[in-house]
Amino acid sequence: MLVFLVSCDKKELHFESNAEVNHFIWRGLNSFYFWQEQVTNLSDVRFPSNSEYNAFLNSENDNNSFFDNLLYQKEVVDKWSWIVEDYVDLENSLKAISMHNGMEFGLVYEKNSTTDIFGYVRYVLPNTDAASKNIERGMVFKEINGTPLTVTNYIDLLFSNSSYTIHLADYNNGNPITNGNTIALTKNQHQENPVFKSNVINQGAKKIGYLMYNSFTTSFDDELNTAILNLKTQGITDLILDLRYNSGGSVRSAIYVSSMITGQFTGQLFAKKYWNSKFQSRFDSQDLVDHFTDKINNGIVQEPINSLHLNEVYIITTRSSASASELVINCLKPYIDVKTIGTKTTGKYVGSITLYDSPDLYNKTGINPNHNWAMQPITVEYKNKLDINDKDGFDPDILFAEEYNNLGVLGELSDPLLQRTITYITTGAKGKPQKQNIFPLNEFSSSRMALPTRDNMYAEIKN
Repeated sequence: MLVFLVSCDKKELHFESNAEVNHFIWRGLNSFYFWQEQVTNLSDVRFPSNSEYNAFLNSENDNNSFFDNLLYQKEVVDKWSWIVEDYVDLENSLKAISMHNGMEFGLVYEKNSTTDIFGYVRYVLPNTDAASKNIERGMVFKEINGTPLTVTNYIDLLFSNSSYTIHLADYNNGNPITNGNTIALTKNQHQENPVFKSNVINQGAKKIGYLMYNSFTTSFDDELNTAILNLKTQGITDLILDLRYNSGGSVRSAIYVSSMITGQFTGQLFAKKYWNSKFQSRFDSQDLVDHFTDKINNGIVQEPINSLHLNEVYIITTRSSASASELVINCLKPYIDVKTIGTKTTGKYVGSITLYDSPDLYNKTGINPNHNWAMQPITVEYKNKLDINDKDGFDPDILFAEEYNNLGVLGELSDPLLQRTITYITTGAKGKPQKQNIFPLNEFSSSRMALPTRDNMYAEIKN
């Protein structure tokens, strides 16, 4: 049952400065936040009178700080809840629309350093400035606008400006040295198609389908469905689903992907959902589960799902594989043989919903016209059919890390991680462990971590 303060008349409250936004933040987290019961200031009985609640709302002028202070063990337990000043930016992010120069990159600690970092290009988005400037996968950069990258300045250098110049470097065994080459890049609004690459690799009697899918984005469910149909038409015997840089997205799209890989489990249980206790009680039992499906119905397109009816899938993973990527792995495991190749995944087992300052909080109907703030707090935990998830991330069946000085071309045999996966498919052999001398360098961050959605997994409330 919601405390009276959640639904009380705003006339009873006295907002000063940014307190009206704080009121929205508090009632949203009090109603939906997954760890609501663990946060004293979110308790239904925390404020016995409106005057005390008023004082609490007016105690913090900074809305971001007010939000952060209500999170449960921020960056320890809750590493994922976030808030934005303009819900249009949030909605665009969920549609993979952002200001982007087209260079997707990773950031890595230099060898034997805890402060100095360098960047390497993971891939380049088509029809972007980076593509026109001939940026290529595997390029290494150490400086931005002439300033060496560190853990304290990378946000200002890479993410706070609409344009910047990268200074290319030679890898030098993990301590890159600039080589005098520079490339100027400019950001423009861009919508990324997450279906990045799809092709068939013939290996003897095997016709191996390869699909690199970089985000679970509802806007492109139909393009994903078409890519699966093309692989199916070519008669593939095996599928490699490359999620190495896929940090998550829509739960609904994760269900579609899993249903495309299979097809023989339509209507069967895909995932179980666990909300906070007060919200959990509002649902019927069937609203607390998701099922495999044979149709795409995402509010944009309606069409039958093209299914491969596989009993086995090979998934490429790295530390950047998170949330909805992990949901696919976890929820397919009770049904088919899921083989993972690469490095351990992030370990994100919870999802969020978008909350607006409106009467029911999750629809924009009746939204407060006085501000545009919205938030994406963690609201739900996902488990598979067997009531299992992995909070620490999924260990790969074959441990094989990318080498920054030998990345190869995505989708081609020159990519060592793809080549290792194909060897596993064609021989069944896990082979010798990878040489340990390539593992010392630790990933620090990536270009995707600057997006509002980051490693988000977002759900929907069934009305």
